[in-house]
Amino acid sequence: MQRHATLADVAAKAGVSPMTVSRIINGRNGASAATKERVLAAVRELDYRPNTLAKGLKIDRSGIVGLIVPDIVNPFFPEIIRGAELAARPAGYTLLCCNVVEDPAREEEVLETLLNRRVDGVIICSARMSDKRLFDSVKRCKAAVLINRSAPKSIAGTIEVDYRRGMIAAIDHLVRNGRRHIAYAGGHATSRGDQQRRQGILQALDSHGLELVLDVPCSPDIQGGVAGATALLDSGKQIDAIICYNDLIAIGLLGVLKERSIAVPHDIAMIGCDDILAASLVNPPLSTLRVAKEDLGAAAMRMLIDRIDQRHIQQGIVIEPELVLRASTEGA
Repeated sequence: MQRHATLADVAAKAGVSPMTVSRIINGRNGASAATKERVLAAVRELDYRPNTLAKGLKIDRSGIVGLIVPDIVNPFFPEIIRGAELAARPAGYTLLCCNVVEDPAREEEVLETLLNRRVDGVIICSARMSDKRLFDSVKRCKAAVLINRSAPKSIAGTIEVDYRRGMIAAIDHLVRNGRRHIAYAGGHATSRGDQQRRQGILQALDSHGLELVLDVPCSPDIQGGVAGATALLDSGKQIDAIICYNDLIAIGLLGVLKERSIAVPHDIAMIGCDDILAASLVNPPLSTLRVAKEDLGAAAMRMLIDRIDQRHIQQGIVIEPELVLRASTEGA
């Protein structure tokens, strides 16, 4: 195996001290232009690459940050990852993404792995762990930010989407347009976002003197929407509107409604959540709660970097989703 060139090799080749080589490759002043050129030529000739791991150990930094998402297949999360990565690179950080497939046990395992890899910080999206397990794990991180989960600001920065207010706006729109028999195709019981959505729905319905007709839990994907549609439509309940935990569930529901010749929105109005790209492409296009996902990822990364640098400028952000009306509620 070919031996990698060392700092001492570069110094010997250029005829200078190792300290001079270190100063030049780290951009510090103090060497003449001729010396710089001689050192850089030696670096190129020897294909010298600094040992970033050893450097990181000296300053207790790895230059790596972790990002954990529940399900990479869900189009909501790649946009968050993109925003986080775009904010990480200019700051000199490499982003390591981890998918935990909606499994709280795997989430805990992955977080432990990241801690063992000495990452400088971690962003956790829509954590599925219980508060105790999550907080005990996060306390061990050098820096942490939670998306869609609250936490004591002493252990993690937080960015929360106010799904409760978003669902209130969605229910108000449906009721103003004559819908009275509203059902909810919900998400996982371990999802804090699902709990917030349900709180908003129940609060808004109560303010209108109405009750939720049916509440069906679904896996947060198209297959979950298909299964949820069967449970809702075969329940025997009168339903004239369905609010969905996310757009994927809504898209699965739309397919079943079409198969059963149930017209949307004439017979049943439909509202999703997240505004993924497919929401505007299905037939009919889906009304939904829009979240600026790439901006969310970038904001989380900037907050994480602040916490890594011990600048707690933004300890908590709350984002209100925007109700986007399309044909699935037109005329509702």
